[in-house]
Amino acid sequence: MKNPFAGLFRARDKPRDVVSAATTFSFGGSSAGKSVTPRNAIQVPVVYACVRVIAETIASLPFGVYREAPGGSLKAPEHPLYHIVHDEPNSEMTSFVWRETMLTHLLLWGNSYSQIIRSGRGRIIGLYPLLPDRMEVDRDDRTGRLIYTYSTTNGEAVRLRPEDVLHIPGLGFDGVMGYSPIAIEKNAIGLGIAAEEYGSKFFSNGATPSGILTHPNTVKNPKALREAWMEAYGGSSNSNRIAILEEGMTFTRISMPNNEAQFLETRKFQVSEICRIFRVPPHMIGDLDRATFSNIENQSISFAVHTIRPWLVRIEQAMNRALFSEKEKGVYYVKFNLDGLMRGDYKSRMEGYAIGRQNGWLSANDIRTLENMNPIQDDQGGNVYLVNGNMIPIQAAAKAKAAENTGALPEQNKQGTSEDGDPTANPEPGNTAGVRPADPAVNTVPHTCHDYEVSGQTRSDARFEHEESNTEWR
Repeated sequence: MKNPFAGLFRARDKPRDVVSAATTFSFGGSSAGKSVTPRNAIQVPVVYACVRVIAETIASLPFGVYREAPGGSLKAPEHPLYHIVHDEPNSEMTSFVWRETMLTHLLLWGNSYSQIIRSGRGRIIGLYPLLPDRMEVDRDDRTGRLIYTYSTTNGEAVRLRPEDVLHIPGLGFDGVMGYSPIAIEKNAIGLGIAAEEYGSKFFSNGATPSGILTHPNTVKNPKALREAWMEAYGGSSNSNRIAILEEGMTFTRISMPNNEAQFLETRKFQVSEICRIFRVPPHMIGDLDRATFSNIENQSISFAVHTIRPWLVRIEQAMNRALFSEKEKGVYYVKFNLDGLMRGDYKSRMEGYAIGRQNGWLSANDIRTLENMNPIQDDQGGNVYLVNGNMIPIQAAAKAKAAENTGALPEQNKQGTSEDGDPTANPEPGNTAGVRPADPAVNTVPHTCHDYEVSGQTRSDARFEHEESNTEWR
């Protein structure tokens, strides 16, 4: 039955007016007086280094399609999407280049768009990245669905359906559109641009502060005098030249020296400031002022956990949502392998492998696989799991404790004879001749007896433990 009130109320989850009413951030002028856009921001060395290290790190990680299985996740190379995301998303680029381009768009514009190319049967056969500055996102007034309009190089507007666009938004307020880190932090980046431009002009003037030429009389053509002075002494190629002043002219410096303006300190601070924007440790972009051999490994692991991993989750979930059909969701999924970035130094890895090997949850082939080494054959014990011989199940330890509290003999009868008829296994009280050491295959074995002598001492009704290597039996 049709709802008679359907036309009176609008569902909150189906907006029909605008994409979002959230606050927007735009490129443009900064407090330092410099216009900031993605194209001139990438020319700042720190911005370029941060974008490059994040984009290249994620693009170089192993990436593929996996399938849920009863025994765990398995690679699914048989899936048509595996070859696209792992090797070749389209005929013009590799998977590395495609992912590197996506991350560059995300880090500079805050959004990444890729056109999904499908066959006549709806199968995905290609993914092409689209420039974010040419994409407009709007809503259909009639259906409320998102509409993606892309402007081509010849000015043609191409309208794309949501199912034909892989849209990965960055940080935002509405969950639909992401915000550009460059637009949000344009004042910090603008200060870096201004400091770099100041340094460039400082050295273009021969690293000589500006000043005033004073002539005792009237100068008829001051413009010609200024140009002659700049031609003779301006520029870094004319630095340290000796000036000749004629007709009683004097030169007075009016600008502050470079060290008084704290030029270098400002530039160093901007390096840390921009690194904070992208959450990149300074040592990753070559700033080693505060890096030491003791903390650089932890900083690298922190970079993998707190910087790279959130981007991976964002990309994975967006791809799982857009690239798989409803029947495939929950069965197939894309996944990055972050294990390579989490590896410690050689000594730490070997110590961790030793713990896993000794406790039985790593085999020799498991360790060799993690180290990219060829496996050992089964007949040589490559897939054997080992544990220490002195470890016993916790249930056996509980039974032994209960037997100690009750005085029972769990493995021996109280007639002085073991289950196999050996009269020396449990000697009668006062009989020490029948006491024998434990099985040498076991390091520490509990014994229960009545009268015995150990190292010249006589004890009664005691439970003791001995080690064959350091206990004297008489």
